[in-house]
Amino acid sequence: MTFELVVDAPRWRAHLAQVAQTTPGLVPVVKGNGYGLGRDVLASEATTLGCDTIAVGTYDEVPSALADFAGDVMVLSPWRPFLPGTDVDDSRVIHTLGRVEDVAALAALRPDARIVLEGETSMSRHGLDRHQLAAAVAALGGLRLEGFAIHLPMAGANLAEAESWAAALETSQVETDRLFVSHLVPHELATLRERRPQLQIRPRIGTSLWLGDLGALDVRATVLDVHHLSRGERVGYRQRPVPRDGYLLIIAGGTSHGIGLEAPRAAAGVLARGKTVAKGGLEAAGLSLSPFTVAGRQRWFIEPPHMQASMVLLPASVPPPAVGEQVKAAVRFTTAAFDRVVLEG
Repeated sequence: MTFELVVDAPRWRAHLAQVAQTTPGLVPVVKGNGYGLGRDVLASEATTLGCDTIAVGTYDEVPSALADFAGDVMVLSPWRPFLPGTDVDDSRVIHTLGRVEDVAALAALRPDARIVLEGETSMSRHGLDRHQLAAAVAALGGLRLEGFAIHLPMAGANLAEAESWAAALETSQVETDRLFVSHLVPHELATLRERRPQLQIRPRIGTSLWLGDLGALDVRATVLDVHHLSRGERVGYRQRPVPRDGYLLIIAGGTSHGIGLEAPRAAAGVLARGKTVAKGGLEAAGLSLSPFTVAGRQRWFIEPPHMQASMVLLPASVPPPAVGEQVKAAVRFTTAAFDRVVLEG
């Protein structure tokens, strides 16, 4: 059974190199499922790119990052005294602090720890507001301040907010000229550098680095079985009748691989909302489009995907693939888990 990601390694690495060359101070984000490629693969590529720092999402990801990467490891999730793993004692780890009380707590627990202070942006997720900066600085004690960080929204223009924080940083008591930023597009980064030449801008980039050239990433699923079906025949766990003559394809890839799992998306505009309503109506009727492409078209699930395989209906007019052949699949890489990741070339 194989649900695999095949990477055109020369093409993918050419994209990575281009991003690194045009993005001074790059901090690759290596978190979660490693954007489908695996965190160990991404850590190795970050080393090849010559990066001195990577960013992980949580403290659970720190041990493997320290093993796979020789440089510094920044934790994006804010340090909290009650979270497991936050007592890591390694000089390569850079903690993120976004509450005054946490600054004081870490200063008491590990006074020589390396940290960045994080500002609360319009994301409203974590961070200090501007009025708390002085108190945070006063609580630093012996903590080693490595910079200031802002995590911006993904929607809309972020330059004005980034500039506002850069100005606040320069006029505050936070003694650092290093600003870590997330979610500034290239032209915004360039403008911020031009307007704030006295700051070291360190962009933390994940999706547009690792998944910036999707043409280099090929998801393939193996056909495990093919059965001829007649209209009305009942199949699957739920024994639903088949709506027409055709073929039942059993394809590698199920819920354990992320198939059928979808992160919620905001529908912007009338057309997008209409598509959401239409999709909901089809799913309520037991019809759901699978991510698998056969003969140039995405095909319908015959029932929800199983844990490690999916049942897909192919019309009788389309010649079925042979058992053992592979078909293409469209996935959301941040929720995908592959049996194998193969770097070719």
